Amino acid sequence: MRLIVRGKHIRDSLAAELRKEGMRFEVREKLGYDGFIGYMLTGTLDEIEKAVESIGGVDKEALREGFISFKESVTHILEHLKVGEEAEKLLSEGAWVGDILDQLHRAGVLDYDGKTVKLREGVDPSSIRFEFKFPFNIVHNPEEAEKVAKQFVFTDLLPEYEFEFLELDIARINKIGSIAGKYFPEDVLLKAYFALISRGILAEEILRVLKDKKIPEEELVKNFMRAASMAIPTPKGTLVINYSKEAIEETLKLLKKLGYIEIKGGKVRKIRDIGE
Repeated sequence: MRLIVRGKHIRDSLAAELRKEGMRFEVREKLGYDGFIGYMLTGTLDEIEKAVESIGGVDKEALREGFISFKESVTHILEHLKVGEEAEKLLSEGAWVGDILDQLHRAGVLDYDGKTVKLREGVDPSSIRFEFKFPFNIVHNPEEAEKVAKQFVFTDLLPEYEFEFLELDIARINKIGSIAGKYFPEDVLLKAYFALISRGILAEEILRVLKDKKIPEEELVKNFMRAASMAIPTPKGTLVINYSKEAIEETLKLLKKLGYIEIKGGKVRKIRDIGE
């Protein structure tokens, strides 16, 4: 139930939105990496465009379309950055913004005061060097392509920020999904979202079983393991939740941390329901 972002601009913007809505979360910093397998052209936008037109051994139409989209995205962001813009507002346009801001940050042309990001005074946008990447599957003659572009595995070791969400209430998880949708690709977001939803359902079921009883923790865990997995019907289909002993134990720890249960003498007691 974690999402990872790279770059302080994205970290600060996402954290600010979550705090504004009162969401409970933790952020951990660690060394991470970004990787790409394919080809890359570097230079100013004009230099890259000339390289795109001169390169051989590729699907030229696909390459042109990819570059045009990249150039339009960069130009759009630079227009905002000339006068300054809130990072949160920029990032709300989509996950693609993060990559461009990261490139500009590494190029050393941005000023950031913790809220507003702006193109550094005196920087000529036409002189900024960018990295335009394209996948190896549009290359049909590597020898020709490599006369202009470089084929390589690009790994960038850099700090990354892991957001751990501590919400169990389904309505609040839906809100997290709405906020995070501005920062992450759909496939990445959906996996984390359904993991959060599944943990929330498991937590609700634990509280339902407890009712007003005190149940030994070991017995509670064993009962849930015997009942695994859970199949939840929904209007759009079925959600199947498969869980391990460790998942139940971690959910119990979170329920205790958030004040929903009490564990004393090896027995579990419900204090309140989720949402109260």
